Amino acid sequence: MKLQMRSRLSAMMFLEYFIWGAWYVTLGTWLSTSLRFSGQQIGLAAGTTAVGAILAPFLVGVIADRLFDTQKVLAFLHVVGAILLFAASSQTSFGAFYALMLLYCLCFMPTLALTNSLAFRQMDDPKQEFGAIRVLGSIGWIVAGLIIGSLKLEASAIAMRLAAVASMILGLYCLTLPATPPLGNRSDRFSMKSIFPREAVSLLKERSMLIFVLASFFICIPLQFYYAFTNLFLNQVGVQNAAGKMTGGQMSELFCMILIPWFFRRLGVKYMLVAGMGAWVLRYLLFAYGNATDAMWMFWGGILLHGICYDFFFVTGQIYIDRKADAGFRAAAQGLITFITYGLGMFVGSWLSGFVVEHYTLAAAQGTVTYNWKAIWLFSTIVSALVLLFFLFTFSENETSHRVSERSELKNAVP
Repeated sequence: MKLQMRSRLSAMMFLEYFIWGAWYVTLGTWLSTSLRFSGQQIGLAAGTTAVGAILAPFLVGVIADRLFDTQKVLAFLHVVGAILLFAASSQTSFGAFYALMLLYCLCFMPTLALTNSLAFRQMDDPKQEFGAIRVLGSIGWIVAGLIIGSLKLEASAIAMRLAAVASMILGLYCLTLPATPPLGNRSDRFSMKSIFPREAVSLLKERSMLIFVLASFFICIPLQFYYAFTNLFLNQVGVQNAAGKMTGGQMSELFCMILIPWFFRRLGVKYMLVAGMGAWVLRYLLFAYGNATDAMWMFWGGILLHGICYDFFFVTGQIYIDRKADAGFRAAAQGLITFITYGLGMFVGSWLSGFVVEHYTLAAAQGTVTYNWKAIWLFSTIVSALVLLFFLFTFSENETSHRVSERSELKNAVP
């Protein structure tokens, strides 16, 4: 792939994740501090991404795979998304805000898969080239957090409007990307099997895969506590520039990505996944007992554990699925797991996290709402620990027959 094309795709990835990082991380802080929304309302608002993830495979399967060029679909979704996001930033009632955010996420969440798909189509060797391009997405998320944190925009609508402007820019930029026509046949009848083929679904008949999928679903429930409420939590307990500090999680994610091959060879699938889930337990314990003064190191520890939390579980899981599925159905199998985890799991997590945070609401002076954060994080710790124990004592996988293929796959899977 030529350098010019690499640069254009990298810019696309940077803007794609800059948008998400600009509004999603600080959403709870703005909704609680400025709009006085309840904990349950904040959880539901954060869960709009999960609804988008649930419906994204169907939207992509019908529109991008069969009817229109990918770059045109991306342009349309980002331009419309920019309008919806800007409109949402001006709302003060929960009903109107939620409706606009739901529509926005129905536009945005499919673009995560579409940007990957467009990039793959322009590459000579995706396994070798994609990692170096996708890393710009993480950098985009980091830059968004640093800007919002340093300018102290966490409790204002400006963060969401910044994301809306970036979405409009990306929408127009997508029109300059190479033509990427649909590969599907317009005359083919659309069905559930075309989104989740029988061969992908049949993987769940294998005990180890079923346990992995169940554990992935359940671990995404406490995961939503982190995504929806960490920024609000850090701000309420007195952490300065919380959004900027939270970008340490993405920085550790990049570092841990490099370490995956080394740990994979020594731990194998099961204990890599166990390490990822164990990191969630430890993270929530650190949040529960840390503070913004002499125990600030605990907050830093919880933030920096994000690399292990995400990479060791989700990236390892993607490698595991890729190994288990036949070559012709690996993309469908990955899509099915994404649907179950980031869709269904995060949706349940958004509801439960909002309910729990609302339950531990404390009425403070001058109308400011605070929460019993220690109880909230201990609840998350218990749920994560139960999922960890379930997986540890039920999952078994004969890895010896896969050692050779694992080593060869990992050389290509990690940049």
